[in-house]
Amino acid sequence: MKVYGITGSIACGKSTVTHYLIERGYLVVDADLISRNALTIDQECILKVQELFGCVKDGIVDRKALGRIVFHDKNAKKQLEAIIHPYVILKMKEEIEKNKERDCIFLDIPLLYESHLEYLCDEIIVVYLDEQRQVQRLMARDHIDESYAYTIINNQISSLKKREMADIVFDNNQGIEELYKQIDEFIERISHEEIINE
Repeated sequence: MKVYGITGSIACGKSTVTHYLIERGYLVVDADLISRNALTIDQECILKVQELFGCVKDGIVDRKALGRIVFHDKNAKKQLEAIIHPYVILKMKEEIEKNKERDCIFLDIPLLYESHLEYLCDEIIVVYLDEQRQVQRLMARDHIDESYAYTIINNQISSLKKREMADIVFDNNQGIEELYKQIDEFIERISHEEIINE
Protein backbone atom coordinates (compact mmCIF):
# COMPACT_ATOMS: atom_id res chain seq x y z
CA MET A 1 0.00 0.00 0.00
CA LYS A 2 1.14 3.52 -0.78
CA VAL A 3 0.38 6.41 1.56
CA TYR A 4 -0.05 9.85 -0.02
CA GLY A 5 -0.11 12.94 2.15
CA ILE A 6 -2.21 15.84 0.88
CA THR A 7 -1.45 19.30 2.18
CA GLY A 8 -1.50 22.95 1.22
CA SER A 9 -1.75 26.28 2.96
CA ILE A 10 -5.15 27.50 4.13
CA ALA A 11 -7.73 28.38 1.41
CA CYS A 12 -5.60 26.90 -1.39
CA GLY A 13 -8.23 24.35 -2.49
CA LYS A 14 -7.16 21.21 -0.65
CA SER A 15 -10.75 20.32 0.25
CA THR A 16 -11.72 20.47 -3.42
CA VAL A 17 -9.00 17.91 -4.16
CA THR A 18 -9.95 15.57 -1.31
CA HIS A 19 -13.67 15.69 -2.15
CA TYR A 20 -12.86 14.81 -5.76
CA LEU A 21 -10.71 11.86 -4.68
CA ILE A 22 -13.50 10.62 -2.40
CA GLU A 23 -15.95 10.88 -5.32
CA ARG A 24 -13.56 8.74 -7.36
CA GLY A 25 -13.68 6.05 -4.65
CA TYR A 26 -10.44 6.71 -2.78
CA LEU A 27 -10.12 6.66 0.99
CA VAL A 28 -9.12 10.02 2.47
CA VAL A 29 -8.33 10.24 6.18
CA ASP A 30 -9.11 13.77 7.37
CA ALA A 31 -6.71 15.07 10.05
CA ASP A 32 -8.93 18.12 10.67
CA LEU A 33 -11.89 15.85 11.43
CA ILE A 34 -9.74 13.83 13.83
CA SER A 35 -8.58 17.10 15.44
CA ARG A 36 -12.20 18.15 15.89
CA ASN A 37 -12.91 14.79 17.48
CA ALA A 38 -10.05 15.45 19.89
CA LEU A 39 -11.86 18.61 21.00
CA THR A 40 -15.41 17.19 20.93
CA ILE A 41 -15.31 13.52 21.95
CA ASP A 42 -11.95 12.82 23.58
CA GLN A 43 -12.44 13.74 27.21
CA GLU A 44 -8.74 13.68 28.02
CA CYS A 45 -7.96 16.29 25.33
CA ILE A 46 -10.95 18.45 26.34
CA LEU A 47 -9.85 18.43 29.99
CA LYS A 48 -6.32 19.52 29.04
CA VAL A 49 -7.72 22.40 26.94
CA GLN A 50 -9.87 23.49 29.90
CA GLU A 51 -6.85 23.46 32.21
CA LEU A 52 -4.64 25.48 29.86
CA PHE A 53 -7.02 27.85 28.05
CA GLY A 54 -10.37 27.82 29.82
CA CYS A 55 -12.25 27.78 26.51
CA VAL A 56 -14.62 25.01 27.58
CA LYS A 57 -18.24 25.42 28.66
CA ASP A 58 -20.46 22.47 29.59
CA GLY A 59 -17.85 20.09 28.21
CA ILE A 60 -17.75 21.82 24.81
CA VAL A 61 -14.64 23.61 23.48
CA ASP A 62 -15.27 27.10 22.07
CA ARG A 63 -13.17 26.63 18.93
CA LYS A 64 -13.40 30.26 17.79
CA ALA A 65 -12.22 31.59 21.15
CA LEU A 66 -9.44 29.01 21.18
CA GLY A 67 -8.45 29.95 17.63
CA ARG A 68 -8.12 33.63 18.54
CA ILE A 69 -5.80 32.72 21.42
CA VAL A 70 -3.48 30.40 19.52
CA PHE A 71 -3.20 32.51 16.35
CA HIS A 72 -1.77 35.40 18.38
CA ASP A 73 0.35 33.42 20.83
CA LYS A 74 3.00 31.02 19.52
CA ASN A 75 3.50 29.42 22.94
CA ALA A 76 -0.24 28.76 23.27
CA LYS A 77 -0.23 27.27 19.76
CA LYS A 78 2.54 24.85 20.75
CA GLN A 79 0.65 23.89 23.91
CA LEU A 80 -2.50 23.13 21.92
CA GLU A 81 -0.54 21.12 19.35
CA ALA A 82 1.00 19.07 22.18
CA ILE A 83 -2.53 18.09 23.21
CA ILE A 84 -4.01 17.37 19.78
CA HIS A 85 -1.14 15.98 17.70
CA PRO A 86 -0.54 12.72 19.60
CA TYR A 87 -4.27 11.92 19.31
CA VAL A 88 -4.33 12.71 15.57
CA ILE A 89 -1.18 10.71 14.83
CA LEU A 90 -2.50 7.70 16.75
CA LYS A 91 -5.81 7.75 14.84
CA MET A 92 -4.10 8.15 11.44
CA LYS A 93 -1.76 5.24 12.15
CA GLU A 94 -4.79 3.15 13.12
CA GLU A 95 -6.47 4.00 9.77
CA ILE A 96 -3.33 3.11 7.80
CA GLU A 97 -3.08 -0.24 9.58
CA LYS A 98 -6.80 -0.94 9.19
CA ASN A 99 -6.67 -0.29 5.42
CA LYS A 100 -3.33 -1.85 4.51
CA GLU A 101 -5.00 -4.17 1.98
CA ARG A 102 -5.83 -1.17 -0.23
CA ASP A 103 -3.54 -0.08 -3.06
CA CYS A 104 -3.30 3.42 -1.63
CA ILE A 105 -4.66 5.75 1.04
CA PHE A 106 -4.65 9.55 1.29
CA LEU A 107 -3.94 11.46 4.50
CA ASP A 108 -5.46 14.95 4.39
CA ILE A 109 -3.13 16.90 6.73
CA PRO A 110 -3.32 20.71 6.46
CA LEU A 111 -0.28 21.27 8.69
CA LEU A 112 1.71 18.26 7.48
CA TYR A 113 5.04 20.09 7.17
CA GLU A 114 4.49 22.29 10.23
CA SER A 115 3.79 19.17 12.30
CA HIS A 116 6.71 17.21 10.75
CA LEU A 117 4.45 14.32 9.70
CA GLU A 118 6.26 13.57 6.44
CA TYR A 119 7.34 10.23 7.91
CA LEU A 120 3.75 8.95 7.69
CA CYS A 121 3.72 9.35 3.88
CA ASP A 122 5.40 7.73 0.90
CA GLU A 123 4.75 10.82 -1.23
CA ILE A 124 3.39 14.28 -0.48
CA ILE A 125 0.94 16.20 -2.67
CA VAL A 126 0.74 19.98 -2.26
CA VAL A 127 -2.25 21.98 -3.53
CA TYR A 128 -0.76 25.31 -4.56
CA LEU A 129 -2.33 28.75 -4.91
CA ASP A 130 -0.44 32.04 -5.10
CA GLU A 131 -0.62 34.21 -1.98
CA GLN A 132 -2.76 37.01 -3.45
CA ARG A 133 -5.50 34.57 -4.49
CA GLN A 134 -5.10 32.73 -1.17
CA VAL A 135 -5.73 35.92 0.84
CA GLN A 136 -8.79 36.84 -1.24
CA ARG A 137 -10.27 33.35 -0.90
CA LEU A 138 -9.65 33.25 2.86
CA MET A 139 -11.25 36.67 3.40
CA ALA A 140 -14.33 35.67 1.38
CA ARG A 141 -14.61 32.19 2.92
CA ASP A 142 -14.22 33.17 6.58
CA HIS A 143 -15.65 36.73 6.35
CA ILE A 144 -12.50 38.26 7.83
CA ASP A 145 -10.43 41.33 7.02
CA GLU A 146 -7.10 41.31 5.20
CA SER A 147 -5.04 41.84 8.35
CA TYR A 148 -6.50 38.79 10.11
CA ALA A 149 -6.17 36.73 6.90
CA TYR A 150 -2.44 37.48 6.84
CA THR A 151 -2.16 36.65 10.57
CA ILE A 152 -3.59 33.19 9.84
CA ILE A 153 -1.48 32.64 6.71
CA ASN A 154 1.72 33.74 8.43
CA ASN A 155 1.18 31.07 11.11
CA GLN A 156 1.87 28.46 8.42
CA ILE A 157 4.71 27.67 6.06
CA SER A 158 4.07 29.67 2.88
CA SER A 159 2.27 28.09 -0.06
CA LEU A 160 5.33 28.75 -2.23
CA LYS A 161 7.68 26.97 0.19
CA LYS A 162 5.30 23.99 0.44
CA ARG A 163 5.27 23.75 -3.36
CA GLU A 164 9.06 23.52 -3.33
CA MET A 165 8.96 20.75 -0.71
CA ALA A 166 6.32 18.64 -2.49
CA ASP A 167 6.74 15.38 -4.39
CA ILE A 168 3.61 16.20 -6.44
CA VAL A 169 2.00 19.62 -7.02
CA PHE A 170 -1.61 20.33 -7.98
CA ASP A 171 -1.64 23.96 -9.18
CA ASN A 172 -4.99 25.60 -8.40
CA ASN A 173 -4.30 28.95 -10.08
CA GLN A 174 -6.04 28.08 -13.35
CA GLY A 175 -9.50 27.19 -12.08
CA ILE A 176 -11.35 24.09 -10.99
CA GLU A 177 -11.52 22.29 -14.35
CA GLU A 178 -7.75 22.52 -14.74
CA LEU A 179 -7.35 21.28 -11.16
CA TYR A 180 -9.60 18.27 -11.88
CA LYS A 181 -7.56 17.55 -15.01
CA GLN A 182 -4.35 17.41 -12.93
CA ILE A 183 -6.00 15.05 -10.44
CA ASP A 184 -7.28 12.81 -13.25
CA GLU A 185 -3.77 12.60 -14.72
CA PHE A 186 -2.40 11.68 -11.30
CA ILE A 187 -5.08 8.99 -10.80
CA GLU A 188 -4.30 7.54 -14.22
CA ARG A 189 -0.59 7.40 -13.35
CA ILE A 190 -1.06 5.69 -9.98
CA SER A 191 -3.61 3.26 -11.46
CA HIS A 192 -1.05 2.31 -14.11
CA GLU A 193 1.61 1.83 -11.41
CA GLU A 194 -0.76 -0.40 -9.40
CA ILE A 195 -1.37 -2.61 -12.45
CA ILE A 196 2.39 -2.94 -13.06
CA ASN A 197 3.03 -3.81 -9.41
CA GLU A 198 0.34 -6.51 -9.23
